[in-house]
Amino acid sequence: MLETSGSTGRGKGVRLSRTAVEANARAIAEYLHIRESDRAALVLPLHYSYGLSVLHSHLARGASLWLADQSILAPGFGAALEASGATSLAGVPHHFNMLQSLGLDDALPEKITCLTVAGGAMPADRVMHWASVMKERRGRFVVMYGQTEATARIAYLPPHLALSNPDAIGKAIPGGKLLLESEDGELVSDAGEEGELVYSGPNIMMGYAQSAEDLRKGPEIDRMMTGDLATVDANGLYRITGRRSRMSKIAGLRIGHDALEQALAAEGYDAAVWGNDQNIWVAVAGSAEGVSAQAARLAGIGAQHVRVVSCPAFPRHANGKIDYPALRKLEETEPAPRTLLPIFAQTFAPKAVSSNDSFSSLGGDSLQHVELLMEMERLFDGVPEGWEQLTIRQLETAAGPKRTGVSTPILVRALAILAVVVTHQTLWPVYGGAAAMVMLLGLSIAQHRRDALVQWNPGRFLQPTLRVLIPYGIVLAGYAAAWGQIPWASLLLISNLGITTPETHQMLPYLYWFIEAYMQISILVLLLFWVRPARRLLSDHPFMASLCLLGLAMLLRLIPEFWPLQSGRSQFTVPWVLFLFALGWCIAFAQSLQQKAITLAAAAVALSAAAYMGGNWYGGWIKYMSLLGVAAVLLFGQRVPLPRVAVRAAMQIARAAFMIYLLHRLVPEAIMPALGLELPKPFTDSVAIVGGIGLGLAAEHAMRSFSRGVLPALRSGVGGALTSRRRPSH
Repeated sequence: MLETSGSTGRGKGVRLSRTAVEANARAIAEYLHIRESDRAALVLPLHYSYGLSVLHSHLARGASLWLADQSILAPGFGAALEASGATSLAGVPHHFNMLQSLGLDDALPEKITCLTVAGGAMPADRVMHWASVMKERRGRFVVMYGQTEATARIAYLPPHLALSNPDAIGKAIPGGKLLLESEDGELVSDAGEEGELVYSGPNIMMGYAQSAEDLRKGPEIDRMMTGDLATVDANGLYRITGRRSRMSKIAGLRIGHDALEQALAAEGYDAAVWGNDQNIWVAVAGSAEGVSAQAARLAGIGAQHVRVVSCPAFPRHANGKIDYPALRKLEETEPAPRTLLPIFAQTFAPKAVSSNDSFSSLGGDSLQHVELLMEMERLFDGVPEGWEQLTIRQLETAAGPKRTGVSTPILVRALAILAVVVTHQTLWPVYGGAAAMVMLLGLSIAQHRRDALVQWNPGRFLQPTLRVLIPYGIVLAGYAAAWGQIPWASLLLISNLGITTPETHQMLPYLYWFIEAYMQISILVLLLFWVRPARRLLSDHPFMASLCLLGLAMLLRLIPEFWPLQSGRSQFTVPWVLFLFALGWCIAFAQSLQQKAITLAAAAVALSAAAYMGGNWYGGWIKYMSLLGVAAVLLFGQRVPLPRVAVRAAMQIARAAFMIYLLHRLVPEAIMPALGLELPKPFTDSVAIVGGIGLGLAAEHAMRSFSRGVLPALRSGVGGALTSRRRPSH
């Protein structure tokens, strides 16, 4: 028995006989010409009818399989695929998108001679691309169609026809038969005329099972109504044109249109729902406020798949039922809405978010700023000036000039973390990466947490530090487990004060000073603005407050000159770096040209003094004069024009900067030794740098997936009432 969501969108068991499983395996093995010497690369789950059919069809011919233990996107998949000796690869359309994104369409292992795709409709241009790839290799690309109710397979497109008929599902599999029926049950025989696709063959199911008693039943059907509308041409090739049932299949989910209508009605919306396998359309008779977000939540899909249109009165048939074909005409007249509420809700989860909120009112931090920027750049090709102060509703309808390129703080953050990684591995004179990050830290806190200080909300001010402390705690726990003791100085966030060394295992390696300094500065800032006059100054005259903070920081910078720590460890302390944080504040609050000039002059004085006090050597002057250039760019450069791919790359690295900083040294110091990788120095450096950045990006993606997937799921499990995770059938 395999599970499918059937025709109603609710989970059903499909009863499959041994005869059906064997017939399905034999038919697939026949039209794919599977030989005993073949080996299939299996990246599909075995609880999915497609994956199971790959297993059965190869076992039926005595062939072998390679069970992939990693995602296609996992590092090293291409090498593992080649080492497996696989001769074929089966996947759904998304798998082929991933292969192409990795460049494997041009670098498939030589032994791969057959690719098969099923589990959903692949766009015709993609079919032609992959068919051309395999034709050049003298291999085959086979488009297939099926349903779990047919033990997986119903039709296939002979590979030599893929380039000339890329939109076709082909013909019935060996032993099977296809035909078309009209709504009246009449046979459709004219070429090009549409009808419901009907399949019969030895591999069809015995019937559905919705209870244990159903398992005792014998065969109940001898042919299948697929629910898909199709045409057949003069050559006997079938093409899917739509779905007869009111059902959509989106992102692995079957969504019942009627069930979604009823759920929206329960929420107080007078709505009519229809759709296809790309989008759900919702027509609303009243106010459309919140409909998109509600429909996405109830259906369990992304908001980008929901389209909302206004319709004062629904068109109806004579019997009073809604005329859905008439509603479909609205698709051509209504623009797709800009749906940002779900994105904001996911970014700020578990905080409640409404359309009247803005990024500023929600107290967003720098990481959330980058995350939202990336999403809006992806969806809307740019964002309006001052978007941080606009409500979500205003953003969804905003028009006018859009910002292009990448903002300077994001670009500087990306370059700074790259400089840190390179310097830690190669000792090249790429100075100032960590110092630039401290400056950006001050800029970010001033921009995004000033209101929390002015309103004296310490909890809100410190809340973003959890995004730092939680992964830091995980790393600390890892070291504690490896060492067999707790590095207490790092646990208390005081090891940067020089009270012990990493060799004692009472503290983490030196590079984690940044987290300790960040937390200490956060506490210090809270203490400084504990007094009401300081908060009033920050509220009424923020630029003056930032200059006062810079003055205090320069006084504190004198402490290491009179009471230095051993082995140059003063550079890891708050007195050494606080002036950089304060410069970030000055940059954030410098609005007029005069204030910007004052800030640049103050930066020149402060950074020159730091270079002199730091030993007055050429490396120090290079570092601090580079930081002066960074300050000038942040003050006077709003955005840097770059190609879109470079903008996306900078945003990705900037968003993952902290995780890269936290984890990058694990690659050369833990992972490479564990794997026994001993390479020449240039290769070691390259692997360490690229691997460290990749590890940080992967960790950031994992944390973001957790916060976007698990946390919202804990808040609402309503979507599962309407949809069930589908075992893709085509």
